[in-house]
Amino acid sequence: MAYFADLDPKLASQLVLPKGILRACSVQPYVGLKREWAEQSASECWEKQVSRFSEQVALSADGSQATYLELDLAANRLAQALLAQSEQPQEPVTLLLEGHISMVAAILGVLKAGKCFVPLDSSYPLERNRYILENSEARFIVTEHANLPLARSVTKESCKIINMTGLSSDLPNRTPGLSISPDFLSYILYTSGSTGQPKGVVHTHRSLLHNVLRQSNGRRFSTKDRVALMHSYSFGASIGNIFGALFNGSILCPFNLKEEGVGKLARWLIEEEVTMIHLVPTAFRQFVSTLSGSERFPSLRLIRLGGETVYRRDIDSFKRHFGDHSILHLAMSSTETANILECFFDKEAQCQNNLAPAGYPTEDIEVLILDEHGQEVGFERIGEIAVKSRFLSPGYWRKPDLTKAVFPSDPEGKGERIYLTGDLGYRLPDGCVYHLGRKDHQVKIRGYRVEVGEIEAALSEITGVKEAAVIARDDLPGDKCLVAYIVQSGEPPPTIQALRNSLRERLPSYMVPSHLVTLDSLPLLPNGKLDRKALPAPDQRRPELEHPYIAPRTPVEELLVGIWCEVLKVERVGIRDDFFDLGGNSLLATDLVSQIRTRFKLEIPLRVIFEAPTVEDLAIAVVAALAGKLDPGEMASLLPQL
Repeated sequence: MAYFADLDPKLASQLVLPKGILRACSVQPYVGLKREWAEQSASECWEKQVSRFSEQVALSADGSQATYLELDLAANRLAQALLAQSEQPQEPVTLLLEGHISMVAAILGVLKAGKCFVPLDSSYPLERNRYILENSEARFIVTEHANLPLARSVTKESCKIINMTGLSSDLPNRTPGLSISPDFLSYILYTSGSTGQPKGVVHTHRSLLHNVLRQSNGRRFSTKDRVALMHSYSFGASIGNIFGALFNGSILCPFNLKEEGVGKLARWLIEEEVTMIHLVPTAFRQFVSTLSGSERFPSLRLIRLGGETVYRRDIDSFKRHFGDHSILHLAMSSTETANILECFFDKEAQCQNNLAPAGYPTEDIEVLILDEHGQEVGFERIGEIAVKSRFLSPGYWRKPDLTKAVFPSDPEGKGERIYLTGDLGYRLPDGCVYHLGRKDHQVKIRGYRVEVGEIEAALSEITGVKEAAVIARDDLPGDKCLVAYIVQSGEPPPTIQALRNSLRERLPSYMVPSHLVTLDSLPLLPNGKLDRKALPAPDQRRPELEHPYIAPRTPVEELLVGIWCEVLKVERVGIRDDFFDLGGNSLLATDLVSQIRTRFKLEIPLRVIFEAPTVEDLAIAVVAALAGKLDPGEMASLLPQL
């Protein structure tokens, strides 16, 4: 397949830069992070912020607040605890914490101790966290009282658990004052890997701070900003938001989108007076679908979208729902490079193309468009997007061959390095770059980078699976989703439900395919390779589950079944079918909550869908919520006659 070619003439004729596109944010002048501070350690930079903003609130979450000084003192105590155990610099320290204040303090404490942090995620399967712990060679796991059982199940005897909530009061809370080189490792983030296991992306203090500098210059952070944190700490997008806020005197405001759902986001943004929010486009579309048009966001000055392709409809949604004081910030980044392309739209923006631009190169970044031989192509020629800079990730943890393949040296020998993104794009004569998707089998699902090879490897380990292929489809209703195709072996073959359960034990929820399709054989090209284009779209039949279909028995169950069929795009749903076994995910669960709000005039927390994932159980929750609004006779008609 040819990835590199001239732009399709039909597409080229439509290429008109949107009116209202800005190269830089014009909302407010930038007065925060000083450029010279980016050539030191992150801990030194943080301590400068503490001296400037000690009594200001640094973090507001879960009804609690912490000032810059309070975070610093907690970080110092952890740093002292780590150094009492080991003075070895740059060693990885894994973090498994739920509380936002303790997590941010732990990140800062690890950096102050001259070590690098490795976030774990309690929502990940146990085996994945164990692999990260083992692969990173971490000798410490920092946790808190609530997560102690999970931490013990993840660790081996050689790994010491440090309980943040149980640190001795005798530990000094003064800064260690270590001399930390900008070239010391600062963090390792694990992303999906094509070999079947996640790979660790390494960053130094220098690359971290230059990432923050680019973010700061682009988004114009200030002491007046309240910055939303919507992503997991193990997700690359969180880094720019955490340090962009804390290194500029802003307030960091975490929001658990998975637990709270987008239905509560509008009220939270207004009540918390959030000024900046960063969403993946899929979540943004879900968010605006909950808005009536009457909402006002007087404080929200910047909405950043990144991690997936942005379309004209997204820009139109921004213009429809947000005030004249707001700016839409489009950005392209990766865990290896952080922010590389960006542009800004005001309310006058007119996007004539269906595809929105990725933007212009950010500071200290040169973006190249390369052909299959690594040579630059001309304007309006499709090629691989590559990044040249002195401030890229050093590479992949303990993977020198992969690092060498993906991070070639600059042939001009100027001390810069190149990162091959694996993304296709083209550039217009004014320097604006458009993104056209991946050239390999890596995809973006709800902002997460996913190697389908890792899912295929997990499927191949399941008894009864002979062959497996996974693709991302965008020809199904809703946003892009993963579809797995399985050729079964053995008698009896595993059910779809059994396959899904096995994957949940191996993979994070966002990597579990929404649809699993069984085939007699996988389609092949004449050369014997898999013909991914010939893989059929899933039908709308109810998948094969381990229990029989049971029809709805009450008006509430009947209505809920109809909602589920609409949201999940299936023809039939039984009352004991699990929402997630039918292809549901956290964003579709948000759709479900929205439909229940509309049909029943009820506010159901998103977590109820996870706690009661069948129609039968959800109907009980709905009837209980309706109890105060109906008389006994009406209530009786809603309950099943047993």
